[in-house]
Amino acid sequence: MKKLIVAVLLIASVISCGTSKTVRTSKKVIKGEWVLNSVTHNKVGTYNISLLNDATKECFEGSSWKFIPNNNTGTYIINGANCNEGERNFIFTIQEIDPATGLYDFLLKPTNEKNKSEDNKGFRLELAQLSDTNMTWVQTLNVNGNPFIITMNFTKTIE
Repeated sequence: MKKLIVAVLLIASVISCGTSKTVRTSKKVIKGEWVLNSVTHNKVGTYNISLLNDATKECFEGSSWKFIPNNNTGTYIINGANCNEGERNFIFTIQEIDPATGLYDFLLKPTNEKNKSEDNKGFRLELAQLSDTNMTWVQTLNVNGNPFIITMNFTKTIE
C-alpha cells in the first residue's frame, strides 16, 4: 500500500510540474518562420539600440526567424548593408508567468550551430502577443533609472 501511495504522489508531482496547456498551445502557434518587421522604443530621440548583444535594430528589422518548438531551438538570419550578415542559432523557452492574465516570459539564449551557449547568457523578453499571424516581444530595460521599453513586432510567413 505504501508503494502505491508513493507512486501516486510521484505521478501527481510530475503532472503538476509539466508544461501548461497554454504554453503547449503557444509552442504550436510559434512553430514556423517569421519576419521581424519593426523594432520600436518608447522614448523620443535617437538611440543606438543593439539587440541580443548581436546587432543594431536596423540590422534586425527584416530578419528571418525560424522556431522549432519540439526541441526548443531556432535560427535567425540577418541581412542588410553595414550588418554582420548570416545565420545565428538560439534555444528558447516559453514560461507562463500569470495564467490569469495570459502573460508569458520568452527566454532566448544565443548558441552555436550545435546549440551550445558560449557564454551562458540569455535574454528575458515578455511574449506580449501571439496569434497565428503576429507576435510581439517586449523588453524593458533600465536606462538612467527610467524604464526603456523595446517592442519587436513579427509576422508569420510559413507554418
